[in-house]
Amino acid sequence: MRMKVLAIDPGYGRCGVAVLERENGKETLLYSECIETSASSSFGERLSHVADECSRLLKKHSPQALAMERLFFNSNQKTAMQVAEVRGAILHVAELANVPVFEYTPGQVKSATTGSGRADKKGVATMLHALIKIEKDIQHDDEYDAIAVGVTHLAHARKIG
Repeated sequence: MRMKVLAIDPGYGRCGVAVLERENGKETLLYSECIETSASSSFGERLSHVADECSRLLKKHSPQALAMERLFFNSNQKTAMQVAEVRGAILHVAELANVPVFEYTPGQVKSATTGSGRADKKGVATMLHALIKIEKDIQHDDEYDAIAVGVTHLAHARKIG
């Protein structure tokens, strides 16, 4: 059975996105990037750009699911609120496309990719290269995070069905 997922590490300065597919037990990274917005743009423009790009990816790749990292509140409440707004825009785009959304905590993602819920970003990135063929040079953690969310979803989907 074939399954394709659009995985997202939500953000408004940089939003990591990845499209992964599992077919015949083999997981493949089809696409990944960081959607980047300009700090000189208004928040509304940045939010709109991220939502438009996610909508474009849903149309282009036709995934069966959208997987997103659940928001982890850090000490900067303004940033957390804005990321929550980005998540809301992405949920809206997924709903319009009739694509179910699955959410995973940072601990679930770390555990699924490294076997430890306490792994650091470098450990996750290293394990991702062992788990899935990544043929491009990835510049930002946000992109690795999106790939890790996708791997997590495919592992979870394998368990349930």
